[in-house]
Amino acid sequence: MTDLETPQAGDDGAQDLDVVALLIRQHGDIRNLFDEVESSTGDERRDAFRRLVRLLAVHETAEEEIVHPFARRAMPGGAQVVEDRLAEERAAKETLAALDDLDTGDPKFMPQLMKLRKDVQEHARAEERYEFTHIRRSTDVTNLAAMAKAVKAAEAMAPTRPHPGVESTTANMALGPVAALVDRTRDAVRNAMGKNG
Repeated sequence: MTDLETPQAGDDGAQDLDVVALLIRQHGDIRNLFDEVESSTGDERRDAFRRLVRLLAVHETAEEEIVHPFARRAMPGGAQVVEDRLAEERAAKETLAALDDLDTGDPKFMPQLMKLRKDVQEHARAEERYEFTHIRRSTDVTNLAAMAKAVKAAEAMAPTRPHPGVESTTANMALGPVAALVDRTRDAVRNAMGKNG
């Protein structure tokens, strides 16, 4: 894997005909990237962190555009479940913003990264328990496959670098470029789902 590649669900050759299985596998990829950031230093840590930020942005945007709207409509109490997940996502984004101001070699970086990891892992467990299992029960294989296709399209279309022409490490991790990545991912999801607008 080069420094510009982010693991993508489906790299293992699975067909990804179930959005729940796909998102759970992405949760595993995110855990692995946290491990990589923690165990590396220097340029390797910066590259791993950039890939982690990209995967988090793609994953959360796909959930916000595909999974949460479905859960809100299809699950009993879905609106509250989604609001709880969105609150968790906001907390993680706040921690990511704090990390954003730090170089990966800064002594404050790792404690902030550990806080982000804790927030992200708690969020993933809550999604799997309160949202994903109910989604699988609330729809058929055709819808699960359509949602998986949209997530994979977003993942494939999202740029490996947050914004062309922004190549410095500090700028690469800035929220402006991450926001651009989120916008492009949202567009990719909407195009894949046939919601052009």
